[in-house]
Amino acid sequence: MTTETRGLLLGVLAVTIFGLTLPATRYVTPFLDPVFIGLGRASLAAIIAACILLATKQKLPEGKQIITLVLIALGVVIGFPLLSAWAMQSLPASHGGVVLGILPLATAAASRLVSDERPSLGFWLLSITGSALVVTYSLLQGGGQVSLGDIALLGSVISAAFGYALGGKLAKELGGWQVICWALVFSFPFIIIPALASWPDKISYLPASVLLAFLYLSLFSQLFGFFIWYKAMAIGGVARVSQAQLLQPFITIVASAILVSEHIELQTIVFATVVVVLVAISKRMQIHHEN
Repeated sequence: MTTETRGLLLGVLAVTIFGLTLPATRYVTPFLDPVFIGLGRASLAAIIAACILLATKQKLPEGKQIITLVLIALGVVIGFPLLSAWAMQSLPASHGGVVLGILPLATAAASRLVSDERPSLGFWLLSITGSALVVTYSLLQGGGQVSLGDIALLGSVISAAFGYALGGKLAKELGGWQVICWALVFSFPFIIIPALASWPDKISYLPASVLLAFLYLSLFSQLFGFFIWYKAMAIGGVARVSQAQLLQPFITIVASAILVSEHIELQTIVFATVVVVLVAISKRMQIHHEN
């Protein structure tokens, strides 16, 4: 098995974990404040990450690594969780799954800015087409208007894309699981106060299913999924492995129907399919590396 193939397989496993994030977030939004969903889950993950780092006696990152970790934290610890939680207050998770269909292309674009990977012209043309389709879908769903939820989702895509690209690059130096653990730990002093301020009243009265969904978001979406994801990008390349996310719209749509009983419209399925096909085609486009 080639290194690239191994990276793609690990990427598919991570994407399967991430694919349940929006349905799980949608499920807990009637019970929890979006700030608590976004930062509370990260705070719990940060505590566990700190224990892992201490138990394994990891060396403290240095200089530029710390700066990169802060940027990663802004993207995947704060930006994506908060913005996606706000979006799920007003949008179906299946809708979010289609909008997040441009995340593979956005991640590859981010890798162009932060790493030595240089996608070809064909790759960019497909990226623009895919983005245009997603905007069209959002307009059709919103009656000709882009909702605040769509804007929040777009922000979450940008946040995740840069967090993924930077994390995949840094994972070559620190290791995949170390990157997300350190990013969580460095963000903890800044996220714990708003997380506690938004702590739910009578948390002991919440349904067990809500608590389980929140634990999933904390342990898998925010922590262990990244162990696999950053490892995959470190060995297979950020732009290439990001294409594993082409499966995420389908996983999210199916999970939305099963977990939160959303009615899936034909339009959603069609747009998700077209976006996935475009991203799949982009996998055949060349990606060069600068020395």
